[in-house]
Amino acid sequence: MTADEERPEIPVVCTACETRTQVPFDDVEAAVSRHNEQLHDGEAVAEVDPDVLDALTDRIGQDMGLFDGDPNT
Repeated sequence: MTADEERPEIPVVCTACETRTQVPFDDVEAAVSRHNEQLHDGEAVAEVDPDVLDALTDRIGQDMGLFDGDPNT
């Protein structure tokens, strides 16, 4: 397995175009920006799949210990 095969692909969706694609992690920001610039006059329409982004955010928060202890602190 090469280094390129080990990199995760992130789902990107565009509700206006009704498209969904997988983009290598390192290319997500540029791909979303390019899509929005070329097809939507720069308006932020295409984005990382919100469900995936929520799950990733939760995972990072857990890994950082943000959810340990009292949730009111």
